[in-house]
Parts: sequence; structure tokens; C-alpha cells
Amino acid sequence: MTTITTLDELQALYGESHERSRRKELPQLIEPYRALIQASPFVVLASAGPDGLDCSPRGDAPGFVHILDERTLLLPDRPGNNRIDSLRNIVQNPQVGLLFLIPGIGESLRVNGRAEISLDPELLELGRAQGKLPRSALLIHIDSCYFQCSKAALRSGLWDAAQQVERGSLPSAGEIFRCIDESFDVEAYELDRQQRLRTSLY
Repeated sequence: MTTITTLDELQALYGESHERSRRKELPQLIEPYRALIQASPFVVLASAGPDGLDCSPRGDAPGFVHILDERTLLLPDRPGNNRIDSLRNIVQNPQVGLLFLIPGIGESLRVNGRAEISLDPELLELGRAQGKLPRSALLIHIDSCYFQCSKAALRSGLWDAAQQVERGSLPSAGEIFRCIDESFDVEAYELDRQQRLRTSLY
């Protein structure tokens, strides 16, 4: 047998989970979990729809994900590429997963819940940044949350400065576009991109 096809086979391979790993999963935020969210400048948003899955990075100053209460989060939607893959999925399937990361900290926080796209003026005001309101905000109702230990971050050397990769060693965004379209003007794109980054983050 080289492929796992049943839950029984999977359970036999891995055995039972540790009791502590089950106890740390809670239906609401506790103070340590609140602290992790408030310190996080970066969260990965996972969603699923009829056309497939999406995993989208979201980031801003620490605390940009607002804690409304122990069971509710608010995630402002900042300007992006207008693909709105995550939002399309949420309209059709509200289930989402969040992974909060904190620079230099090995532990991360996972939150599973149900999201709705809100245009409530009071909630949008909470998401104001650089004087600008978000176009919408995700109101996330927590079903479960639990912290992830630091093993993955340690194995990967994620926060080890010596592991940082020089940007010039990998293709730029413009160079990637040129691989898709040989006539693409990389130099013009990169010049325009720098201007866009200065003026359209919010």
C-alpha cells in the first residue's frame, strides 16, 4: 500500500493526537490568543468556493485585524488586484481559515470560522488607514482557534536573518510577466509598479 485512502488507514499511520494539542483548540479567544492577533502584521486567509480553493496574504500594521469580541474579528480589505477570489468564495461559502504570523515569533495562531462581507459604516471606520476607508471588511465569526507550535518556523529558519534571500536572485514581477508574454515591457512595468506601491497601498 503506497496511498492512504481511508480515515482508518490515516489514523493507524499517525496514531492519536496528543491531549495538549486537542485542549488548546477553543471556540473563543483567550487573552494569549488575543495578544498574538494584536501583535500580528500578517495573516493568510484561506477560503473555498465552487471553483476551488484560495489562499491570500493580508498585511498591515500590527493590530489591523480588529478583535470585536471573543468570538468576532474584523479584517479590512485593502486595495489589491481586484481579482477578489477570496471574496467571491465567501459569498458562496462563508467558511474561512486564518493563519496569523508574527515576525521573529515561532508560534502562529490558527482561526477557523465563517465570514461575511460587511459594508457597515461603523465597521469600515474601524478599518480606516492612512485616512482612507476600506471598500469592504470581513466580519469573521470564530468557530475554533488554536496556536501552532514553533516547529515549522524552526525547521524552515523562517525568521533567521542568515536565511534571507537576496531579492535579485529571483525573478521580479515584471520578469514573470515577460515569461507569460514575450512582448511585455519589464522596465516600464517596474517603474510604474514603484509608483503604484507608493500611492495605492490604501
